[in-house]
Amino acid sequence: MAILAVNAGSSSLKFSLHPLKDGQVQPFVLSGNIQGLEPQGSPMMSWAYLGKKHAEPLNVSAGSTSFAAALQGVRALIDRLEAAPDIEAVAHRVVHGGGVFTASVLVTDAVLEKLATFNSLAPLHQPHNLEGIRQFRAAFPQLPQIACFDTAFHATMPEVDYAFALPKALQDQGVRRYGFHGLSYQYIMSVLQERTIRGRGRVVMAHLGNGASLCAALAGNSVATTMGFSALDGLMMGTRSGSLDAGVLLYLMEQGWSYAQMEKLLYKQSGLLGVSGISADMRKLRADGSENAQRAIDQFTHRVIRETGALVACLGGLDALAFSGGIGENDAVLREHVCERLSWLGIRLDAQRNQEATGKEAYAVHAPDSSVEIWVIPTDEGRVAAREAAALLQAQRSVQAAQIA
Repeated sequence: MAILAVNAGSSSLKFSLHPLKDGQVQPFVLSGNIQGLEPQGSPMMSWAYLGKKHAEPLNVSAGSTSFAAALQGVRALIDRLEAAPDIEAVAHRVVHGGGVFTASVLVTDAVLEKLATFNSLAPLHQPHNLEGIRQFRAAFPQLPQIACFDTAFHATMPEVDYAFALPKALQDQGVRRYGFHGLSYQYIMSVLQERTIRGRGRVVMAHLGNGASLCAALAGNSVATTMGFSALDGLMMGTRSGSLDAGVLLYLMEQGWSYAQMEKLLYKQSGLLGVSGISADMRKLRADGSENAQRAIDQFTHRVIRETGALVACLGGLDALAFSGGIGENDAVLREHVCERLSWLGIRLDAQRNQEATGKEAYAVHAPDSSVEIWVIPTDEGRVAAREAAALLQAQRSVQAAQIA
């Protein structure tokens, strides 16, 4: 048996198949990504199975949608793979659980209806996450569909961190800091705690990619994070602004900007893309070499350094720093610059190991005399979602067995 983990986005669908052995979730045997699901896109499915990589275009039949074609493609792929394990459940990454869902849940109509009320809090992600669940429920009606939340890992944050300085009536309505990238942080933390005793201490984790955030954890629990009420807060990102003086929005409103214009600006036209005017891709900016590209890189790096310092202050010190995400895992120059600026903490980077880290499963890059351990850990949100689903199913079976007894 196996758990199928799914991450449905606006223009892509990521999936991975995780076998179960003695009730434990194993690393994926199949992983894939379908790109080009946006309107007028050209869907292309790429996947790796048992170490071999493949790619093929997907045909969208008349009257169908790209997403439906993607779903059919995944189903057909699994059916034709030799020795592929049977699927026991589908685990879905869902960005926002609000203050209602602080642990993974079995999806019902009522759950879907409630989750849809959070669409405006994560407009780039939540509607597509939920559409993925609806499509998979229709295609696999016999399988449990389980929602696993990015916000759940941050349910341990104290009120002093998650509350805004607004009237309490607004907090009672759900206007508060939630935090995101929780499945990623849950995986990073599990790896750290397996590899080093420092993982049980004061840790800052940096999930740096097109979406970017930091998380401070103490004894394995989230105590502070840079993202807040929405996935706009905190660090500068690929196309998102990060933290912004609310007065800027008041000014834009005064100038006649509409809600739609401001939403487009903050979510799709800011960040690395907005500052550089070139690209949201850090790799392209590194290769560009222009003044505008360097300005965007410097600003991104500065925000990581500044927010890390704030989280270290919340923790009262630092035992370990972990980099993950597309930029965090692959950009050795950024890791070097961040660690240089944080050298006052006793951080010392091993230059050679830092260059070697790309492509490693989990790699320590600190020098022997570093007071803080530094790790590069490729994240695996799908495996965490699969673990959550397996644990939920096992708990349900235990309850049913007890009721029968």
